[in-house]
Amino acid sequence: MTTELKPVMNADELLKHWQGHRRLTRRTIDAFPEDKLFQFSVGGMRPFADMAFEFINMAMPIVNGVSSGKWEKYVGEKPTTKADLLRLWDEQTAAIDEAFPKIPAHRFAETDTAFGFYTNTGTGMFEYAIDNEIHHRGQGYVYLRALAIEPPHFWERE
Repeated sequence: MTTELKPVMNADELLKHWQGHRRLTRRTIDAFPEDKLFQFSVGGMRPFADMAFEFINMAMPIVNGVSSGKWEKYVGEKPTTKADLLRLWDEQTAAIDEAFPKIPAHRFAETDTAFGFYTNTGTGMFEYAIDNEIHHRGQGYVYLRALAIEPPHFWERE
């Protein structure tokens, strides 16, 4: 008897999972007071706005790179206000929702080298982006707690 192996998650489920994390990260960004978002840090780590901008620098370039095999860095101004950061976040979220379903199915399994140094499958590229976001969001939670602000519940991703 032969058993056909199927992926644990299909592309639609991967997108839903990622966007759930992005919604949670957006609420984390929004929980910060304006000045603390851009200036507060603990133990020499970067301010959370810098981490959030890192996610922005990765998201659409990974979507586009996995889709096409062309790895181009994000080109855009770094936001200097919380409102601008959230606006850019929301614009990119909509762009992800539009572009992700257009990724050819075979590209999720193909191995590629992103930006000339990071080699993985298409799915692995998205897993990396999600893991990176979770890791840094955890740092943001530490910052919020240090500021006596209750962070969003990590399990609420809707």
